Amino acid sequence: MSIIYVLIPIAIIFVIIAIAVFFWAVKSEQFSDLDKQAHSILFDDSEIKTKPNKTKDPKNNQPL
Repeated sequence: MSIIYVLIPIAIIFVIIAIAVFFWAVKSEQFSDLDKQAHSILFDDSEIKTKPNKTKDPKNNQPL
C-alpha cells in the first residue's frame, strides 16, 4: 500500500510532462503540415526533381 504514495506522484509528473510536450509541439507548429510526410513516402525523389527551366524570365527578360 505504501508504493501507491510513490506511484501516484510519478504518474502525475508524467502527465504534466506529456501535456507540456504536447503544448510545445503545437506552439512550435509541429502539426502544421501533416500531409507533407504522408505524400512524400508515395513519390520517388527523382520524380519530384525537375530540370531547371532555361528560358527567360518574362518579368525582366533575363535568363533564370
